[in-house]
Amino acid sequence: MDFWTDEQIKGKMLHKLTRKGKFEHSHTDINNLQAGFPPELRGRAARIAEELIKERVLYLKKTNYGKHVSINLGMKDRIISYIDEFLEKE
Repeated sequence: MDFWTDEQIKGKMLHKLTRKGKFEHSHTDINNLQAGFPPELRGRAARIAEELIKERVLYLKKTNYGKHVSINLGMKDRIISYIDEFLEKE
């Protein structure tokens, strides 16, 4: 099994969100962040997505149809470092 660090998982999530343009007011369901990971990593990915919210890297928008997230552009340096970690893995 391929080993993933928490930083690489954060980087993959943030890379996906940046490619899809999910900045500030454009948001997506938090459950979409787990997609693309192997089944054995999805639970860990869900926990790490919550960490990104606590770090204020992601904005949380509570809607009547679930939790949605978008990227906080004020955390650009941290976002870039996480994405770089992920891209080094690739």
